[in-house]
Amino acid sequence: MQLMEAAQGDAFEGYERTIDAHVKNVRRKLGDDSKRPRYVQTVFGVGYKLEERP
Repeated sequence: MQLMEAAQGDAFEGYERTIDAHVKNVRRKLGDDSKRPRYVQTVFGVGYKLEERP
């Protein structure tokens, strides 16, 4: 939600899972395995981070 609020302000009225859907599409385009992503890591309770796993 922080990312949406920073980008759109309080006026954002989208779905709560919008960022998750975009991350899913980015992972797919990068060729990441959704169960063990290589580039976009999920940080539970926080959000996402970019990091390349070996």
